[in-house]
Amino acid sequence: MSFSQPNQKGNTISRLYSLTRLALSGQHQDYTTGSIRRAVFLLSVPMILEMCMESVFAIVDIFFVGRVGKEAVATVGLTESVLTLVYSIAIGLSMAATAMVARRIGEKNPEEASHTAAQALNLALGLTVVISLAGAFFAPDILSLMGASPATAVIGASYTRIVFAGSVVIMLLFLINGIFRGAGNASMAMWSLWIANGCNILLCPILIHFYGLKGAAIATTIGRGVGVCFQLYHLAKGSGAIRILRKYFAPDGVIIKSLSKIAWTGTTQFLINSASWILMARLVARFGDTAIAGYQVSIRILLFFLLPAWGMSNAAATLVGQNLGARLPDRAERSVQTAARYNALFMLLVSLIFLLGASPIVSFINRDPDVEKVAVGALRIISLGYIFYGVGMVLTNAFNGAGDTRTPTIINLFCFWAFQIPLAWVLAISAGLGPTGVFLAILVTETAITVVSFILFRRGKWKQVRV
Repeated sequence: MSFSQPNQKGNTISRLYSLTRLALSGQHQDYTTGSIRRAVFLLSVPMILEMCMESVFAIVDIFFVGRVGKEAVATVGLTESVLTLVYSIAIGLSMAATAMVARRIGEKNPEEASHTAAQALNLALGLTVVISLAGAFFAPDILSLMGASPATAVIGASYTRIVFAGSVVIMLLFLINGIFRGAGNASMAMWSLWIANGCNILLCPILIHFYGLKGAAIATTIGRGVGVCFQLYHLAKGSGAIRILRKYFAPDGVIIKSLSKIAWTGTTQFLINSASWILMARLVARFGDTAIAGYQVSIRILLFFLLPAWGMSNAAATLVGQNLGARLPDRAERSVQTAARYNALFMLLVSLIFLLGASPIVSFINRDPDVEKVAVGALRIISLGYIFYGVGMVLTNAFNGAGDTRTPTIINLFCFWAFQIPLAWVLAISAGLGPTGVFLAILVTETAITVVSFILFRRGKWKQVRV
């Protein structure tokens, strides 16, 4: 008896180690058969690590930029708020690619999955040209429109211009990782982002030292560009189930129409979300640079923990898409339930960390006591709903993985625009709570979104969507 427990422990550790190695290897797996918990684990490990690197970059970026001054922090925050419009388009295309590629893989048709991936690239490149030119040309106006002070607008114009000019690498990085995830090759998506953000982290302090704030923008663009080159190499090489050949790039109206249909509502979904966050940032900016800097510091820290949870929810999207493609809707539903339970447990732990340790976490990143006070308040309030956020992420990605981007879009439209924005205004302005009112509105709204999503998920209409 005294030997059985250590042996069981050793066997468990050995099994976890073996599964982790398999998850990171990029070896193709059939996620439509076998243990659902094993499938969730194999997909979640690289997806969580992928998002962990994104989290690390967000913190490192604001850490170095914070040394330049609070105007620099405000610039990055306001630019990122507008840049979420670009992220929305990229994510919309990415979720369309994930849903369609996953269906084709589930149907055991990798050639058509590769063809779909190439058409998604065609669509992305066409859209990016317009975004890059508009953002680069109107950079100072963007900052002023967002409520930046005159000093912030002058200091940050070059940063905003460079970031928008390089938005093509943002678009491709998101899209191609969505293709890899749809194919079940989460490991390749992870390595792409690790390489991109690893380069970014190395270059950021060096280029900021020589070029100031715009050095951060240059570092970000170069890092993402390196990651995209890595992705394109492996798409052409055929790492995993996807291999893109030149013939697949010939325009295919049927596939482009299907991608556009999913991407349009997917992009609208995130545009609604992003535009809401822009208005929330604009509302906080009414209370000065200190308030917006504190808000942006808190958002970066929140993302540090939210992004790994988002990684696990991405696993649900892949499993739903592939299992629906294999005509296994019940297995798809059980996969979502499993991922939701794991995510809820993780977010419970994060909530406790923020409630007990918000102050030292913020002080490590920021040295301004006034900014710290705002950021700590934001962390403690918003993290109260983290368990709901974790479950809500999984449900949203389950809808999107099924190609049902319409349902989360409608939920976001009503919850963010008809509820969150008016509530934030009333609490912050009318009730005189200031930035705290905005934080409370975020907490209430995100919780409501999860409850509504759960009710609609249980109805099961997402199982009938065809892509």
